Amino acid sequence: MSLKATILIIDDERIALKNLSYFLEKEGYQVISFQSPQKALKYLETSEPDLVITDLKMPDISGLQLLKKTKELHPLTEVIVITGYATINTAVAAMKEGAYYYLEKPYKLEKIRKIVQEALLKRHLVLENQRLKQELKENTVLQQIKGESPEIKKVISIIKQVANSNSNVLITGESGTGKELVAKAIHALSPRNNKPFVAFNCGALTEELIANELFGHESGAFTGATSVKKGLIEMANQGTLFLDEIGDMPISQQIKILRVIQEKEILRVGGTKPIKIDVRFIAATHKNLRQETNQGNFRQDLFYRLNVISINLPALRERKEDIPLLANYFLVKKSQEQGKNIQGFSVQAMYLLRQYSWPGNIRELENVIERAVTLNTSGIISKNDLPDYINSIDITVYNNASQEIPSLEEIEKRYISWILEKCNFNKTKAAKIIGIDRVSLWRKLKKYNLNPKPKEE
Repeated sequence: MSLKATILIIDDERIALKNLSYFLEKEGYQVISFQSPQKALKYLETSEPDLVITDLKMPDISGLQLLKKTKELHPLTEVIVITGYATINTAVAAMKEGAYYYLEKPYKLEKIRKIVQEALLKRHLVLENQRLKQELKENTVLQQIKGESPEIKKVISIIKQVANSNSNVLITGESGTGKELVAKAIHALSPRNNKPFVAFNCGALTEELIANELFGHESGAFTGATSVKKGLIEMANQGTLFLDEIGDMPISQQIKILRVIQEKEILRVGGTKPIKIDVRFIAATHKNLRQETNQGNFRQDLFYRLNVISINLPALRERKEDIPLLANYFLVKKSQEQGKNIQGFSVQAMYLLRQYSWPGNIRELENVIERAVTLNTSGIISKNDLPDYINSIDITVYNNASQEIPSLEEIEKRYISWILEKCNFNKTKAAKIIGIDRVSLWRKLKKYNLNPKPKEE
């Protein structure tokens, strides 16, 4: 325990205040003293001492009032109440308000020395316990974000830095890179962790349904609205709202979200009375929002409001050194789920996993490992347990007639075309194999100008 602990002393008797301050300073503590309890309260509003020693009877503000206010502002600060007018009732009242000790005047210096040491030791132990709990929580939460690459270590470092703040966060990265996992980690490590984490996909619904889901509605707001419904923003009050794929949100709803962030209030559909809310916003997108704002597809003012802190998640192909770690993690997970005892990967199977470009990122890798575990009968994942498109990677991806090295976009375009052909152009099946949803597949088809023939029913 450090002798540099800060002790705040309040006593309207100047001599008593001076003597106690002098004694504790000689003991090695940093002492702040006030004759005025009002000035002491102003100090407490901006500073957190380790210990408060206050007289009980003072003009305007009593020691009990000051004790109560201290505990409201700084629950872990210990308080010793000193009085020359000791009664059982005041002693009981002081202990009920959270006083560490109730000391009668006159007191011996040896006794005050002992009580101060014990009070500071208690605070030290409580703070150390909190620190260890936070460290354990951090380790538990962040262990879910697998990777040892510099890119992932940077992401984890930013998560630790921003978790305790109240700033909005924008997470960018391709589909399947783990954006929601990062959002959940930020929430779990934040002071809001015991409040709701509410997630909403902005690109999955129509404008009217988005408004109804996010803002809720009043009874009679429209046909079928027979009762009041709380929206997701209201449900996330004091917690975190995760807006996934914010780049797909219609402009009309972007305006409403901007107003919520600015005014810290919502208006239900059909409502006339604003409702105050306290929500931290974390948004995610696979799009380049800066580019989207330049093209008029996304509001610049909302972009700036959300992009207070940005976290970019690298694609799996950009951190291939993490593939063995992720593959083994999913192997253990899927083996346990299926009640199998699979020991690992053959050298050839791991080589193929590392060579593949993973357009579906971590989600696709997890799907591939689940498939391999399901099909495996030998106890070791071999190349034969992997899908054909990974088995034939050397031919279908890297070997080409021109002998030129293809770009990653060209590899992805060929890969998607090849998967669609193998699936008889069934987009639902193709999306599942790739490890992305149908909306993401549709975007890629549009991006690469691919027009596969529809599956005949």
